[in-house]
Amino acid sequence: MQIDLSGKTAVVTGSSQGIGLAIAAGLARAGARVVLTGRDRARLDAAAGGIDGEVLAVAGDITTDEGTAALLDAVPDADVLVNNLGIFGAQPALEITDDEWRRYFETNVLTAVRLTRAYLPRMRERGWGRIQYIASDSAVAIPAEMVHYGVTKTALLAVSRGFAKEAAGSGVTVNSVIAGPTHTGGVEDFVRELVGDLPWDAAQREFMRQHRPNSLLQRLIEPEEIANMCVYLASPLASATTGGAVRVDGGYVDAILP
Repeated sequence: MQIDLSGKTAVVTGSSQGIGLAIAAGLARAGARVVLTGRDRARLDAAAGGIDGEVLAVAGDITTDEGTAALLDAVPDADVLVNNLGIFGAQPALEITDDEWRRYFETNVLTAVRLTRAYLPRMRERGWGRIQYIASDSAVAIPAEMVHYGVTKTALLAVSRGFAKEAAGSGVTVNSVIAGPTHTGGVEDFVRELVGDLPWDAAQREFMRQHRPNSLLQRLIEPEEIANMCVYLASPLASATTGGAVRVDGGYVDAILP
């Protein structure tokens, strides 16, 4: 497939590393001007330096009003918005405090809602736009060891569907992407936290066996595999895909529909 995003501006949140960076790099390869966001200026600059294409790095904490304002001042208009920013971690369900629940919702859900509210109106006026939310298999199969994370990803599925209805008939598509267990630096730490300090290949296999046995892929997904779907959904080729929860989960979710 020939995907051409020349002339489009794509904002990808949480994009200094991992899935976000892979998505940004994929969009840049398709010709988009990509905007990276993150709190660490040095890490953002390093990430931007590794992307072949037009890149703008905007440093700031978009869970705050100040950080969101800084992003919107730098990039007041966008054609593609990929809401990737998210945090996760293992914690017994009965030990998760109210403050921790709030932190997860603020980071994983409300940042996406704010930016959608900011960018969707102009997309609708132009008659073209793409909004995505990076959800997770944990949205459907809530993990016992991180129920707060799973619930926020479930919320993103509803947010995505609701905003897709708001954009109905406008030429703007809104979708969520259900990413399965993915190989990132943060996930490596998480895997070792759960299975111990084994050699990586053994640790990965043990993690999948113990904690993600439903996976039909039987390995962690690489970030570029998630990015491939996101680039397609950002393209004109995906013009009839909206209001969906599109799976790149390695067959983890044991259902015909999410």
